[in-house]
Amino acid sequence: MHIYCLADVAAAPAAAASTAATGTATTGTPTQGSLFNSPMVPLILMVVAFYFLLIRPQQQQAKRQAKLLSALKPGDKVSTATGIIGVVVTVKDKTVTLRSGDSKFELTKSSVTEILETGSTTEA
Repeated sequence: MHIYCLADVAAAPAAAASTAATGTATTGTPTQGSLFNSPMVPLILMVVAFYFLLIRPQQQQAKRQAKLLSALKPGDKVSTATGIIGVVVTVKDKTVTLRSGDSKFELTKSSVTEILETGSTTEA
């Protein structure tokens, strides 16, 4: 049973006893419940919790990633999502060219997760 139904069942004998004592019968009008008895309150609380626990942190992380990618320049030492650590050679619209050891990779910008060291544009 629903918890509100249980509360009504428990309150019914008390209401019958009070009408017998006073001699007046209550009308069949429902009483106004408080705001917290509404079934909408838990739903609203869940929406607020989802916003602060899931949506807002994801938006902040997306902003940090966009800021990181806009600050990317040749000479930076970066780490990728796959674990490759290399130095940025060129930066294009959607791709980044990395040099790691003797290898040269062209990766998408979104795979860069962290700038380890900022470097100059000229290498010695």
